Amino acid sequence: MNEKAHWDRIGSGYDDEIFDVFRSDRNGVLKNYFTKHSTKSHHAIDFGCGTGKAFPYLSPAFARVTGYDISAQLLKVAKTRPFKNIELKQADLTRKDIKFPSADFLFCCNVIMLPVIAMNRLLLGNVNKALRNGGHALIVLPSLESILFASWRLMEWYKTEGVKPENIPASEFDYFKADKRRIIEGIIHIDGVPTKHYTISEIRVLFDAAGLTISAIEKIEYEWDTEFPSPPKWMKAPYPWDWLIECRKGK
Repeated sequence: MNEKAHWDRIGSGYDDEIFDVFRSDRNGVLKNYFTKHSTKSHHAIDFGCGTGKAFPYLSPAFARVTGYDISAQLLKVAKTRPFKNIELKQADLTRKDIKFPSADFLFCCNVIMLPVIAMNRLLLGNVNKALRNGGHALIVLPSLESILFASWRLMEWYKTEGVKPENIPASEFDYFKADKRRIIEGIIHIDGVPTKHYTISEIRVLFDAAGLTISAIEKIEYEWDTEFPSPPKWMKAPYPWDWLIECRKGK
């Protein structure tokens, strides 16, 4: 998939089409971590900023913010947001030749989820490159455990209606359309788009290889209506989630 063309095509419809982690974070986990890392004298990077949904959190928390994205169309929308301490730059964040200003803090929300696995390693390498030694990052990643749990929950829902697992329409699990090897790699089709999902153990291995020391891994939980239209009232905790990884550059 041509990432630039894909995001340019979405363009001004981004806010309507793309899942809003900030709005859906049922426990305010992200807000708490932004407060924790807020330092008015520091420089922050929004790594794959899209239309700037994180700007209301980043702009007041840091002296300056640099937002990077591959899509000129998304950056055009981001530029309309009313924040004066934010600079925007267009860049393919998988490239090895990008020169970053050294940042004290980096935020990256559901960007390192490309279907080409090697490109995600390149993205993590550039997260390391963009941070000063000892700098911190918050990285949000899709959870493979969550999609498996949601699928099991769906089967339980059918069970309450008297439907056996073998009689559940196959279309209910179309997001598992990749072949076995790709599913093992964590490739799940979300709205038809192959999207990399992560297990917690894989995250630990990949971040260590990228020179990023993990200090915390938490769930950003969402309501069940983010997974299913009109979920039953009995479907409560545990809720579906993304992983939030707090890390720093170096040991």
